[in-house]
Amino acid sequence: MARRLIPSLNRVLVEKIVPPSKTTAGILLPEKSSKINSGKVVAVGPGARDRSGNVIPVSLKEGDTVLLPEYGGTQVKLDDKEYHLYRDEDILGTLHD
Repeated sequence: MARRLIPSLNRVLVEKIVPPSKTTAGILLPEKSSKINSGKVVAVGPGARDRSGNVIPVSLKEGDTVLLPEYGGTQVKLDDKEYHLYRDEDILGTLHD
């Protein structure tokens, strides 16, 4: 049975996207060019509350591809897969094709 993590408050669960280490032609890419700085949103929390008690919803949704900060986040391992938890405001932006 697969476990599912629902983040609390304004947190976002992200699975980092690992870029290929070589091109389709078989050329090895330098390690620096394959830095992981994007990910796919797997789950979002309900949002944080302001001073009045109103819920401020998370600005992202499941399935969004996001730009991640170089440092930060909390590593989480579920069913042999690695994820990272970030606060909504720590995500740098969404990526669109």
